[in-house]
Amino acid sequence: MLRPALICLLALAPAAYAADAPATARTEARESEAKVREIVRGYYVKSNIGSTLFLVGYGGGILSGVMTVDLTVGSDFIDNERNSLAWEVTFGQMLENGITWEEQEGVLPPNLYIQGDLHVLSGAAQVEASFYPTRRLGLGLRAGGGVAVAPLLIAIDEYNEVVIPAWGVASAVNGAPLPMVLGAPTIEYYTKLSHFSIGVDAEAVFLIGPNALGLTPSGYMKYTF
Repeated sequence: MLRPALICLLALAPAAYAADAPATARTEARESEAKVREIVRGYYVKSNIGSTLFLVGYGGGILSGVMTVDLTVGSDFIDNERNSLAWEVTFGQMLENGITWEEQEGVLPPNLYIQGDLHVLSGAAQVEASFYPTRRLGLGLRAGGGVAVAPLLIAIDEYNEVVIPAWGVASAVNGAPLPMVLGAPTIEYYTKLSHFSIGVDAEAVFLIGPNALGLTPSGYMKYTF
């Protein structure tokens, strides 16, 4: 009785292995895909923190950077193994310490007069192109445009009754919407936490009107959904 039972078991073993092989292959394929997709691209939010140094217009210590903070939402709309394209919308704040308004006459041209310290709020849309020399490292360039506004930080009555009469003109910077053009090289590193990456930017910002050029080096953290 044992010999026929043993023969039956040996006969069934290849069939059982064959039935199990596709399931094993599917499991290995899923595990392999999960490893590949450890790096996630798609919709994301990004936060930058740095400082802005003006190279043209407000150089020479007229403005000194305190802090620049940006919040960005975007999406990779082209996602290939070695390259990608993304759109971004950025909302930013910039704080600068400046010389007092009394010191500016004769130092700055009238189109650059400001109240003193500067607080700039901005919104911009950009497109970023990146390529990936290694799996976790991304190198990219982005460019776009937007609008900035620098609200008054002093009392409006003092500004109208004291500052403007002393200057002879109103500020072309404070309170007026300022078109801007911006662009940056960027370096991104994809961490082993699949949704998180970190990076550095060196963004150039050109404010049209005062024709002031600033450079904002910053670091960022990015979360991709």
